[in-house]
Amino acid sequence: MIDCGEGAQMQLRKSKLKFTRLNHIFISHLHGDHCFGLMGLISTFGMLGRTATLYIHCHAELEHLLVPQLDFFCKGMSYKVVFQTFDPSKAEIIYDDRSLTIETIPLRHRIPTCGFLFSEKQTPAHIRRDMIDFYEIPLYEINRIKNGADYTLPDGKIVPNSKLTIPSAPPRRYAYCSDTIYLPRIISQIHGVDLLFHEATFTQSEQARAKETFHTTAAQAGEIARAAEVKQLLIGHFSARYENESILLQEASNIFPNTLLARETLKISIESVKP
Repeated sequence: MIDCGEGAQMQLRKSKLKFTRLNHIFISHLHGDHCFGLMGLISTFGMLGRTATLYIHCHAELEHLLVPQLDFFCKGMSYKVVFQTFDPSKAEIIYDDRSLTIETIPLRHRIPTCGFLFSEKQTPAHIRRDMIDFYEIPLYEINRIKNGADYTLPDGKIVPNSKLTIPSAPPRRYAYCSDTIYLPRIISQIHGVDLLFHEATFTQSEQARAKETFHTTAAQAGEIARAAEVKQLLIGHFSARYENESILLQEASNIFPNTLLARETLKISIESVKP
């Protein structure tokens, strides 16, 4: 989960997502609409009898704020809450496992803020079962072939890996950038991502207000997406002054046509995103 504002539990239930599958929460900054729901979520997990460790990736200040509350309200919980802190002013890998890395994207807002870049790792190639059977390749060779090795037949002939495998799908990348002033320096870090979420708080007519409050206009979000050559843009974090948010969508789409408007419980299949 990225950020955890008030109502996060309600949205999880509306989305029919299992609480037990949530093990890592990434907090971009310490404004209430991005973290006020965290304490209640932690408490609910305890009442549900959770046993798996919950990891909170956040600024050090959040740990200082929440630990006393946990000590007071959540004594004797059945699981651990582990804070893994980072410096929001630095671009660094804060999570890494066999399938995914997560890197911070330093942003510029009224308080220290960062976004997150999620990058899948390349998976091994897919075995061509027909060719494996044709050359009678033993099972113990399969892993080597999946990881790029050729195969040598008993007579010394080499069967190239490309004949034995089908390349796996390209790894996907997702960037989350909210809240921030218009910040072209992030373009190189997010270049070519499959999906970019970028805040679009105001229309371009409110550019002065956007600059004053360290937010971005929809047009500026479109400019970031176009310059970064992303495959798809999702805009959100809209000001409440816009009863009809289609004006923001139109403004961003005029610059970057492949733009979507964020809404509650929206699901996007990144596999369907094409250049």
